[in-house]
Formats: sequence, C-alpha cells, structure tokens
Amino acid sequence: MRPASTAGEVPAGTAARQGDGMPIRRSIALALAPALLVVGCSGGPAPSAPRSAPVAPPTVATAAGSPTPRADLAELVRTGPAAGAWVGLNLDWGSETVAQVTERLGRPPATVVSFVPFPLDETASTNLDAAAGQARDVGAVLIVTLEPFDGLDAVTDDVAAGLARRLAAYGAAGTPTLVRFAHEMNGSWYPWGQDPEHYVPTFRRVAAAVHAGAPTAAMLWAPNEGLGYPYAGERYDAPVGSTARTALDTTGDGKLDAADDPYAPYWPGDDAVDWVGMSLYHWGTEWPWGENEVPAAGKFAALLGGSAAPAGTRTPDFYATWAEGHAKPLAIAETAAFYRPGTGGATEREIKLAWLEQALDPAMLARYPRLRLVNWFEWRKVEPEVNDTVDWRITADPELRAAFVRAASEAFTLGPAIR
Repeated sequence: MRPASTAGEVPAGTAARQGDGMPIRRSIALALAPALLVVGCSGGPAPSAPRSAPVAPPTVATAAGSPTPRADLAELVRTGPAAGAWVGLNLDWGSETVAQVTERLGRPPATVVSFVPFPLDETASTNLDAAAGQARDVGAVLIVTLEPFDGLDAVTDDVAAGLARRLAAYGAAGTPTLVRFAHEMNGSWYPWGQDPEHYVPTFRRVAAAVHAGAPTAAMLWAPNEGLGYPYAGERYDAPVGSTARTALDTTGDGKLDAADDPYAPYWPGDDAVDWVGMSLYHWGTEWPWGENEVPAAGKFAALLGGSAAPAGTRTPDFYATWAEGHAKPLAIAETAAFYRPGTGGATEREIKLAWLEQALDPAMLARYPRLRLVNWFEWRKVEPEVNDTVDWRITADPELRAAFVRAASEAFTLGPAIR
C-alpha cells in the first residue's frame, strides 16, 4: 500500500507534505469460487488525522567516523529472529510516534516501515533519519521502502552509494535496516511497475551498493501477491508490443494474462536478494470491493501458497519457489483486512479477528518455517478503489489491540528485536 505522504509516513513532529502520492486502482474483475481474490493495498490521499503533540524527533548522524557497526546486527538483519517471527507495524507516522504506539501496546513493534521517494530529497532524508532514530530508541528494525517515482533511470550508482552511506550510519548508531526497493514491481500502478528489463538491473545496482557499504542493511524483494496478475487496465501496464511485455509473457503464447508467472521475470538474483516477501491483504471476497466481509478460512495461507487461483489460471506457490527454493527468510511486508466504517455487513471485530488469527497463527510457522516477519498496515485512509475511508488498523480498538498483543506474544513476537 502506498501511503499518501510523499516523504513516507512522516515521523510525528516533522514537516509533512500530503496529496502527492500515487493513486492506485487495481480493478481486477475476476469471479472466484471460493472467492479468494486479494490484491495489494492502494494509495491516494489519506484522511485528515489529529497530530500528536510536536516532538523533537531523534536523528541519526551520517558523518564520517561513525563507530563500527555491531556484528550481531549484521547477522540479525540478514536472517531475522532465530526462532519464530517478528511482528511489526506500517505506522501512520504523521499522527503518532513509535514511542506512543509502544506505550499503547505495552511493547514496541519489532519492525517499523518508512516509505520514502528515491532518490531521497531533503525532506525525505530528514524524515528517514528521524524514523531511524525512533526505531533505535525502542530496539526495532527499520524497513526502508524506496519508491523511485522519478523513474528507475534516476537511481544511479551515486544515488545508491549515498543510500548505503546513510544506512551504514544508521547501523553504527544501532538501527539495522531492511531495504524494500521498488516494491510491488509486478503491479501496474507504479512508474517502476511491469518493466523487468529496467527493474532487475536497478535492484541489483542498489543491492550491490548496500551489500558493499552498509553491513547492517539487507535487501528485501517484495512483489504484490499474484492473484489477479497482470492487473490489466492500469496506467503502467506493460505496453502492447513492447520488449517488457514480451519478457513478461512467460508462457510464450503471445499474451500477457493470468497464465503468466507474476514473479519470475522480476527476480534480481540470489546474490542481490537477502529476504523475499510480498504484500498480502484481505480486500473482500470478490471484486468490486466495498463490502465488509469476513475472510474465508485458510485464505491467508492459500494466497501465500498459490492455491487460491481459480480454474484455468496459474498462481505459483510463492513460499515454495522463492523462500524455500532460494533459502531466503520470508516477510509479509504489508497485511491487513478491509473494514469500511458505517456501511454495514460484518463487524470490524469479526473481520479483523479472523484475519489476525490466520496471519499470526502459530501453525503458519510449522507450515512455513522460513516465515520471519509479518507487518500490519496500521492506517485509516481513503482508498480510491471504494472512494471512501477504509480502517485497516488493528491497535485502535481496545479489544482488537488486546487480541493483537496476545497473538504476538509467543511464536510471533513484538519487539524489541534488538537487545
């Protein structure tokens, strides 16, 4: 999901620019039985939210001469926890701090996510520094989602090297980072989408710089969950007749359709990728979205494992192919369950408790032992798919918050990730 603030979820107390996020409509008209269609979450302007009292956000030094990064942080960020899985949050930084959510939960999130335009501008750099400081203060890993809205060609060797220097400084100060570059690249809603010829070498360029210069940073490759691929009709569809479209035609039948592999053309290579992951949401039971509906039993695992595809389509088993097959830790980089307030249907608690029970089910770790991270998308925002406010949050309602903390107290765990 693309939050609306251009500098990422801006750490509370810093300047925010809103309204220039990329609106996304993923209109996927597929009727499914048993109706298990889901797509990644969308952007668009966020609703007004009360800001917390201004704070002086911590910053992280980027000057030369920083102390040597801790070796244990380098190992930790490349492998994840030794047992179980971290539980983190995609926070609305513009309305609360990591310290505030930590106080509300009684424990910090193990990971926090910051979305930033890339190359970094001055505002994004300031806010990313602040996010790294807030993560450091509670012992969280920072997931840096880099969004090249100016196009992949803007990500030069110098830009990548500058990022690596910044991440190295974060690590030296105690904040390890997972770098999610150009996420949901298999979608057709971002400028970097459906362009594997440019995406793959650019990911490799960033990975090479990060691996060479930032020992406490690791690279996360994270497409959108593949059911509904190729998400036709969006702004950044691979153009008919283009070499990109030819590369995406994995069946070789001259068409780009649901039979083509939604992941393989975008793979940057084992040497460039440390983690694999995906965006995986419950939007409802079938498109068009908008109704409040309880997710079907087993839906989360079915989407991850590729068994939710309707007859006549092919959705590969993401876990078996990319996590197990390439011996990589797995991150569910974004997840949540659709609830549209004031529109009837199933209740918020019914929907979110059902999704929570699936996403943080200890049996998931037995079935998917390489699963190491699940991030809940903790936002209430306007979604263009329904032209209305959707409340994705799990911690605002006291009963849901208590259930979330209980679920994240054993095999799945909140923070601190760094002790």
